Amino acid sequence: MKLHTHEWGTGDRVALLVHGIMSDHRTWRRVGPAIAERGYRVIGVDLRGHGESGRGAYGAEIFADDLVETLPVGADLAIGHSLGGMALALAVERLAPQRAVYSDPAWTLGAEQSVDPAVFVEFQRATRGIIANFNPRWEAADVDIELATLAAWDTDTALGLSGANAVDRTPAAKDRPTGRRSTRPGPPSAGT
Repeated sequence: MKLHTHEWGTGDRVALLVHGIMSDHRTWRRVGPAIAERGYRVIGVDLRGHGESGRGAYGAEIFADDLVETLPVGADLAIGHSLGGMALALAVERLAPQRAVYSDPAWTLGAEQSVDPAVFVEFQRATRGIIANFNPRWEAADVDIELATLAAWDTDTALGLSGANAVDRTPAAKDRPTGRRSTRPGPPSAGT
C-alpha cells in the first residue's frame, strides 16, 4: 500500500521518519523541521491504519512492505520509533538507508518483558487529562496531537500484532546498521 506522507524541507539529503503505534507523522512535528533545518528533505509516513493512510490487513511484515512501497531507497537517515522501529528493521535491507536509528523499537513483542499490543486498544479512549498526566512535560499542542492521532488510529493495528503475531523480531546484531537505542525520545513521542 502507498502510505500517506508529509514532508519538511527541500535539502539534498533525505531522512525518513516512521512513527509508533497509535500515532502518525504529526508526532514528529518538532523532529521533522529540526532535521530539515540541517539540510534534509524529511519524509514522515502514516503507517497503515494510522493517520491518513489506508486501512486493511495488519501485521509486522505488512507494515514493512508498505514502507518499501512508499519510501525512497538509499536515504541518508531513517528513524523508526516503537512500531516504526520494528517495521523499519524488517524493511531496512530493502530500503538501504545509510544510517538507521531505532528508538524504543517494538522488536520483542511477546517476550517476557513486553506488553501484548492489544492493551493499546484501551488508549484510544484516553482523555486530555490522562494524556497530560502520563506526559507532564508536554505542551498543550503535543496533547492535542496525541488526541488527534488516537482519533485517526484503527485499533485493529494493535490486534494484528497480538496473540500469535506477537513474536520476537529482534534483528541479529549484524543486521542492525547502527544498533539499537532503547531510550524514549523527549516530547512529542506519542504512541509506543
